[in-house]
Amino acid sequence: MAMQASLIQCSNFQSKFPPSHGGGFSKILMRASFFLKLLLSVICLLSCEVVFAKITVTDLKPLFGENFDAKVKVVQELSKEGSPEALEILQALSAEVLFLSPQSAVVKKGDQYVDALTGQSISVKSDELQDVVLNNQLRGKVDNALLGLQLASTDPRIRTKAVDALIKDPEPDTFPLVEKLLSTETDPVLKLKVEKLWALLALQSDNQESKLKAIALLGDSGDPQVAALLAPLAKEGGPVQEAAEKALAKIKKSEFSGEILGNVIAGFSYGSILLLCALGLAITYGLIGVINMAHGEFLMVGAYATYIVQGFFRQYAPGYLDWYLLFALPVAFLAAALVGIIIERSVIKFLYGRPLETLLATFGVSLLMIQLTRTIFGAQNVEVANPTWMSGALQLLPNLVVPYNRIIIFGFAIAVVIVTWLVLNKTRLGLFVRAVTQNRTMAACVGVKTVRVDMYAFAFGAGIAGLGGVALSQIGNVGPDLGQSYIVDSFMVVVLGGVGQLAGTIYGAFGLGITSKLLEPFIGAVLAKIAILVFIIIFIQRRPQGLFALKGRSVD
Repeated sequence: MAMQASLIQCSNFQSKFPPSHGGGFSKILMRASFFLKLLLSVICLLSCEVVFAKITVTDLKPLFGENFDAKVKVVQELSKEGSPEALEILQALSAEVLFLSPQSAVVKKGDQYVDALTGQSISVKSDELQDVVLNNQLRGKVDNALLGLQLASTDPRIRTKAVDALIKDPEPDTFPLVEKLLSTETDPVLKLKVEKLWALLALQSDNQESKLKAIALLGDSGDPQVAALLAPLAKEGGPVQEAAEKALAKIKKSEFSGEILGNVIAGFSYGSILLLCALGLAITYGLIGVINMAHGEFLMVGAYATYIVQGFFRQYAPGYLDWYLLFALPVAFLAAALVGIIIERSVIKFLYGRPLETLLATFGVSLLMIQLTRTIFGAQNVEVANPTWMSGALQLLPNLVVPYNRIIIFGFAIAVVIVTWLVLNKTRLGLFVRAVTQNRTMAACVGVKTVRVDMYAFAFGAGIAGLGGVALSQIGNVGPDLGQSYIVDSFMVVVLGGVGQLAGTIYGAFGLGITSKLLEPFIGAVLAKIAILVFIIIFIQRRPQGLFALKGRSVD
């Protein structure tokens, strides 16, 4: 009807300019009239195309039939249409709220029905409605068609979401839309994803030139997940086989580099925890010569203090739960320091000068603290959640993802080292600690209360371990046996770096952490620890003072 109306309007408009006869001027008018008629005809045809391009109920009726191919064809036509009506129909089809009434196709919205083509509310009887029967294959076609329409969205977040979904399950029907997006996308990060999606779709095409270009793009991406797609192409022969073999070699090289870099990063993360645990141990061992086997339990105290602070915020300040970790830091430090003072005043002060006896005594204290924790909090692990600002990860390589919490813990460990250095070198307490460490007798002669310095230094070292417990609570489970996994490695760090040496502790912690993580993939975790222990024994035989020479009375 719309086409007929347009043609009638065109003919009426043309009738106002009847052909003239005779004379040169008449010929000019006839020619002008001819070109005007031709222009009007083109305009009429274009307007008719627009009319025919609009969706009608007749176009949608195959969806409600039983012919699967006809249903797929309608879904493809809706995807090509790209209009808001087509998008709404596809969304209703995906949500299974599209029905056919005797008058029109309708969409159920809540308790009402609206016309799928006009959006106007209509009154229909539920027993008159015919629904669409969808199987898994057709449902996948509908979802991919929706994703294809979302590729043309002006919102980059919607485009990114659609591209990510299509990368997981590439749909050949979206190939023209992906090519169009590739030529218009300006976001550099999203463009890389679109290039990958285009390459995945081009692999399924028959165009050899596009296939070769796609293989090169996938090889440069270094993504190990596409290796399974390229492996069959390496057996086709000809240029495709050669290109696929080169791409697979690039992916394998990139995968190996990513694994090595990932192990190094994991070593830094493990070294950060060892540093926080061994830092206080180096101070106490270097100052008072106590082999404290209960030092790992100060990590546990800090972790459980974090758990308690988290519970307090959940109950009394849930709106500020994301910031509980900032309050947990001073609480964990003070809790571990207080426990350290109690242990030093009640046990260790009676055993100065007898390191083997302190080893046995503190081992007993360690068992006592573990059992006490089980009695208070239970034997099961407790959950300490990451704040939202520590959640997520950074994608460095296709096969390398670095969690934000490990990056933050590494920075936190460096900050604790800086604070420790400032305390030991720029404060009065640090001056007394260094004096007692170098010569206890002379320090006592000039008025330094060495007994009080011992207590403060032990509490300070325990408090640093408590901060390590806060860090540990963000990357693992919190349980009564938390500190047992780190005490032996912490002693190895102290011995390797040099007893009482801050710089040696830093080098020893990160060196042991990185070496351990690099060896584990090849020889296993147990053999890696044995190999490191053998190395440390041989190293100490050659250099008893460790990486850095020890100063003070402990040399004797």
